[in-house]
Amino acid sequence: MPIYEYQCGKCGQRFEVRQTIGEGSSGLSCPKCHAPNPERLFSSFSCPVSSNAGPSEASCPTCSTGICGLPPMG
Repeated sequence: MPIYEYQCGKCGQRFEVRQTIGEGSSGLSCPKCHAPNPERLFSSFSCPVSSNAGPSEASCPTCSTGICGLPPMG
């Protein structure tokens, strides 16, 4: 079951919800101020890299600078 990130449009609180795919935000409310219909945020995921992975396997697939926090692409 995926974890989705939401942000409240009223108070700005960010929170996570485990939902089935395609469930949407109907029925959700902010855990802080209880405002209805929070906005789903675009989230990315990461997966662990094996400690014996070579530099090309541990590189960022989207940039060549390493600015994203991963080592630069080889």
